[in-house]
Amino acid sequence: MTGRRLRTWYLVHKWTSLVCALFMLLLFVTGLPLIFHEEIDQALGYRVSAPAVESPQPRVDVDTIVADARTRHPDEAVQFLVREPSEPNLWFVRLGEKVDAAEASSFLTYDARTGELLNAYPLGHGVMNIILRLHVDLFAGLGGTLFLGLMGLVLAASLVSGVVLYAPYLGRSGFARIRRGTARLRWLDVHNLVGMATLAWVLVVVVTGIINTLSVPIFSQWQSSQLAAMTEGVEPGATPASGSPAEALATARAAAPDKQLSFMAFPGNGFTSPRHFMAFMQGTTPLTRQLLSPVMVEAATGKVQATGEPPWYVSTLLLSQPLHFGDYGGLPLKILWGLLDLLAIVVLASGIYLWLRGDSRRSGPPGTPGPGRGR
Repeated sequence: MTGRRLRTWYLVHKWTSLVCALFMLLLFVTGLPLIFHEEIDQALGYRVSAPAVESPQPRVDVDTIVADARTRHPDEAVQFLVREPSEPNLWFVRLGEKVDAAEASSFLTYDARTGELLNAYPLGHGVMNIILRLHVDLFAGLGGTLFLGLMGLVLAASLVSGVVLYAPYLGRSGFARIRRGTARLRWLDVHNLVGMATLAWVLVVVVTGIINTLSVPIFSQWQSSQLAAMTEGVEPGATPASGSPAEALATARAAAPDKQLSFMAFPGNGFTSPRHFMAFMQGTTPLTRQLLSPVMVEAATGKVQATGEPPWYVSTLLLSQPLHFGDYGGLPLKILWGLLDLLAIVVLASGIYLWLRGDSRRSGPPGTPGPGRGR
């Protein structure tokens, strides 16, 4: 590669690295506890498991659980009934100030066998909420989320340019060489070595992270296209109909016998019409469990009105979300994701250190073995 091309790639790597380094360091630092958010919530008492029982017990009617949630929060509206595959003996009820409110106001956990309220998740406060908001939107809403997506694109450009710049050095010195000399020179080689070793994983996390920053526009498009077509003919502003959640759930299960409920939107929610429940069904394998198939049930009659499959862009988002946090293979994969996250933090922090220790006389890009280096 000619010196001019190397210089161009150097400038690309230099400025993309400088623009995104601090933001990406923040994301990888906050992402580390989020990988283990379930375990941390469990330790802090924010998340509970179903109590052990000596013998199997019949399940309480879902209508009883929903009624209890409404009694406890009479000024709020039930938005979703939620189920997690890892906790088959629990039901989760999400409530909001209005049924179509964007934010939840209460999130309750019930024992599916007894109907007992086990936990009320502390929404909007606590250290994990702060970490999540920093990671998702910098406390700046959708604008902050899209900004972080842009920083992800900048980091992708930095990674690609870093690979291009590392190739000539790799041909001369070989992989995994740590040179003796100043602390800055050693950290340069560590930065390059760890960066190349974790490159594929970081690219996966960055790409899935960029996709996740588009979740609001993607779900909005889904609501205004396929889901809107399923509810065509129903007046959007109509008063939400009453009906039996248990009956709607039974109907949805009968319509999709090879699937299980992920969550069910109540009439008037943005995911359905004022006249229908919308049950989003998921598969039972680690892969199909991430995909959602809507089943629309008429609240008044409990009959199936329409069914569908998610469009490709929704499926892409749903598959990228657990991959971003290593949430496919249980705790072992989370531990691997955590170790790789720590290595990515080393790369980012060492890159910032190398830049701060550098000066205007140096040759080559910050944190990379550019032309004129490594000899």
